[in-house]
Amino acid sequence: MEAFVPLAERIVEALLESRPGLATSAGDHRYDDRLPDVSAEAVAADQAMLRDAADVLSEIDPDSLDTDESVDHALLTALVDRELFESDEIRSHEWDPLRHNPAPLLHALLARPFAPADVRLTSLAGRLAAVPDALATARATLRDVPRVHAETAVGQFTGAAALVRDEVPRLLAEEPGLHDRVEPAATAAIAALDEFVAWLRAGLAADAGPGRDPRLGRRRWEARLWHTLDTELGAAEVQRRAWANLDRVTAELREAAVELVGGPADDETVRRALDLLAAEHPDDHTIVDLASVTLDEATDFVRAHDLVTLVDDPCVIQEMPEFARGVAVAYCDSPGPLEIAPVPTFYCIAPTPADWPAARVESFYREYNDHMIRNLTVHEAMPGHFLQLAHARRHVGPTRVRALARSGPFVEGWAVYTEELMAGLGYGGLPVRLQQLKMQLRMTINALLDQLVHCDDLSEAEAMALMTGRGFQEEGEAAGKWRRALLTSTQLSTYFVGYSEVAEIAALRPAGVSVREWHDAMLAHDCPPPRHLRTLLSGW
Repeated sequence: MEAFVPLAERIVEALLESRPGLATSAGDHRYDDRLPDVSAEAVAADQAMLRDAADVLSEIDPDSLDTDESVDHALLTALVDRELFESDEIRSHEWDPLRHNPAPLLHALLARPFAPADVRLTSLAGRLAAVPDALATARATLRDVPRVHAETAVGQFTGAAALVRDEVPRLLAEEPGLHDRVEPAATAAIAALDEFVAWLRAGLAADAGPGRDPRLGRRRWEARLWHTLDTELGAAEVQRRAWANLDRVTAELREAAVELVGGPADDETVRRALDLLAAEHPDDHTIVDLASVTLDEATDFVRAHDLVTLVDDPCVIQEMPEFARGVAVAYCDSPGPLEIAPVPTFYCIAPTPADWPAARVESFYREYNDHMIRNLTVHEAMPGHFLQLAHARRHVGPTRVRALARSGPFVEGWAVYTEELMAGLGYGGLPVRLQQLKMQLRMTINALLDQLVHCDDLSEAEAMALMTGRGFQEEGEAAGKWRRALLTSTQLSTYFVGYSEVAEIAALRPAGVSVREWHDAMLAHDCPPPRHLRTLLSGW
């Protein structure tokens, strides 16, 4: 029987080679000239590779391994099983056009200077040249596309064409000698992207109906939830805990609202308090600058309270690229754990689309007011995603498994936990505390929406009532979350489940161990699922 470490490395190599997007995001640039291949032949070959990997991993006795290797074995087995499930059961490449968007893989080569311009342009030429065939395969593969996915894809693929049109010439200006190699590939890629957008629009115009139902149904959703969360909590228990947490946080929010504006501890007082805070908000021209100010504030607060060890890694705040908009308002895009170049993390925020009416823009910024942006910066950057992922990149283990098998519940759970931590210590005062509690409601409702939409046929009207009523959300935010619940499945549950489990681990800090020491220990193992983090911390 093959020893685990060389076996794990062999499987990691196969995964990196077959998934160029995963390789690039992980920081391995050997396959930067490729796009994913979702042709029937490639999918069949990939499934065979995954089944072989699952078979050989099942022959390893985890009890024969040390703790780190045993966790890596569990993570790699879960990753292989999840990839097989996605390929066999969900098959999103056959119905979700967003899966075929090449823009993130192109942007990764354009945005970060991990290598000289000529190296990145050479890889970029390969990816650009692959776009027409990849989108032809997508058109041949996609069937019965949900309307909400097609509408979102129109915006994202239009943004992809703009990315190539605007950003490739800027990089090419640094190496004009590569013009004859890159420019024809870029021209062909733009034409293919425009053709794909026209194909999507034609499909939307020809079919006035909703298309395929984007809801997975209980059987497939619960199976996908199990793979996504890697937790011992079942769907029913997640929902029970979410409703209980909604009641707990609502009571705390009412008390905080009374402290701010006075009056009875009821929902009307909460709305008065939130209205007061919502009036203080940025706009499209100031939101990025505000995020920069809040990052400095949060960093100073973490340092002053000695909450976790800081890093000197760069974090660049910028507008979210057009191709990435339409799902989330902000995200953290960090260098991969295998990246060796000193490149920055991007904290991206989406301003409002140019075609939004004034009332919708106002609603957006009432939700993302000055105090909410402070809380958002805690989540996305300090000490949330940016700092946590910087610590994760410093992990060195027996294999590269954790560079690929990162737990969404841990990553999101840590970020939500730090929101509560910072607000509880007084960051931003009572206004941020109110917004943090409102975000707790939103995060909890996310998990409820995820399950109720995909399993219980929750209607749009019922979902909007839950979000704007129990969640105190602005209409525009609630409408965006309804779309996100349809566009994704199980990801919205990672925040609540991850927070619940990460907060429980944080509360286990041993006597005599400082807060910073315990937080550093929690972040020292990359991004394992919380249940495995408990094992890794058991020696304390």
